[in-house]
Amino acid sequence: MTDLPHRLREALLDADFDYATVADLLGPRAHAALGRNETTPGLMATRGGSRAETLVRLFLLQTAVTTDAAEAALPGLVDRLAVEGVLEQSVGEVAARLDVRPYASEDDAFWVVSDLTPGLDGLAQRVGADHVLGISAASTSLAQLTLREQVGSALDLGTGCGVQALHLARHSRRVVATDVNPRALWIARFNAALNDVEDRVEVRDGSYFEPVVGERFDLVATNPPFVISPATGERLVYRDSGLPGDRVVEDIVRAAPGHLAPDGWCQVLADWVVTRDQTWDERLAGWLDPGCDALVVQREVLDPAAYVELWLKDEGAHPATSGGDPASAAAYRRRYDTWLSWFDEQGVEGVGFGWVNLHRRPDDATSAGAGTGGAVHTLLDWPFDLEQPIAPAIAAWGRAARRPVGPEDHLVARADVRQETAGAPGAEDPEAIVLRQQLGFRRARQVDTVEAALVGACDGDLSVGQVLDALAVLTDREPDDLRARYLPVVADLVAEGFLT
Repeated sequence: MTDLPHRLREALLDADFDYATVADLLGPRAHAALGRNETTPGLMATRGGSRAETLVRLFLLQTAVTTDAAEAALPGLVDRLAVEGVLEQSVGEVAARLDVRPYASEDDAFWVVSDLTPGLDGLAQRVGADHVLGISAASTSLAQLTLREQVGSALDLGTGCGVQALHLARHSRRVVATDVNPRALWIARFNAALNDVEDRVEVRDGSYFEPVVGERFDLVATNPPFVISPATGERLVYRDSGLPGDRVVEDIVRAAPGHLAPDGWCQVLADWVVTRDQTWDERLAGWLDPGCDALVVQREVLDPAAYVELWLKDEGAHPATSGGDPASAAAYRRRYDTWLSWFDEQGVEGVGFGWVNLHRRPDDATSAGAGTGGAVHTLLDWPFDLEQPIAPAIAAWGRAARRPVGPEDHLVARADVRQETAGAPGAEDPEAIVLRQQLGFRRARQVDTVEAALVGACDGDLSVGQVLDALAVLTDREPDDLRARYLPVVADLVAEGFLT
């Protein structure tokens, strides 16, 4: 890699081309419009001629700027960026061939180079087979999901433009990023250098785990090409694996434990098939390694027709983007029919979307956890609102899963848990009691009066056994009977995050 990424970084810093500045320049209206792929409000908001405004118009709004404006914003770099394919020059004007944009999350801020966003302002634009996707809803979801503790080694499987590798480099001594798309490999290396982390990010050419045979990592993060299709059209490398159905996700989930160091995590953002003859959780449970704890969360399920429409629009095949061309409309209908018919033949009832979190325990063993006698596998259908980033809640689940709960433990009710009661006004006892978390997964659990009192009494001073014995006296029940009935409930309350 040449010094070009470092020189570009200096120019972006000098122009104040960062996320906060861009958001301030655009304002809420133009920023929201750009999120809908509409550029007109942004063009109206960036007429001042500053270097940052020029870069917004050039890269984010994909409009040509004058050569003089480009030279002022990127002094001494326009010609070199054109040679490298980042810009293109014409008489008196400069346009972007790649997207360069500032990005910010909870703890990170950097710049990301990728291919241009297709379909701005509704213009017809089919993406190429080697298209390198930039920041997307999927990439931000994975970033919010990924644990951020300091680790020695991390793997970004299917790196694309490298955004996950950039995140991982902030808290990993060493990051390996793999991909099979040569353009993605070049862009990922460019992004690592642009953000001054190339000394910690090694980009390798190869499919999935092939480039890291025999290696183990403390953290693996992956947003693989998980789109489920009959693979009859042009393969788009960033989303289509070339494997049938959800095989790519299954293969990764099955292979990942062999690449995890003790206490290592693998976190996968993925789609999976929901079939007519088997529930989603039964199906995915068959993929899970008995030596690893697993938290699988299904966030949503799409109807097959809605799924096909979503991804046909993603590739620019929808008739609305084809300018009314009859041949394009006919091709769209054929693709739609082929895809939907294939789903029917495969017995697909829906397509699930969510996360697979795998955790190899610190001792690399399968000793009992949460009283279950082996690795803990939790498969949760959770389409409800939750706190972002969700990574701390996943880490808390991992700690609870590997720790058995007994009567001698001193537990504390989470500070964000609230109790809700329902019943007739003035009634002596409520008809229902619900404990509800305000943070993390924001779970709700209906409990009886003993469970509610137990959670309320858990402040760390008394052991679980002492609390239960006191409740036995208050409820006039046998202590041994109460312990036998509620110690398993306490384990559930710990596993679900109500007690810690």
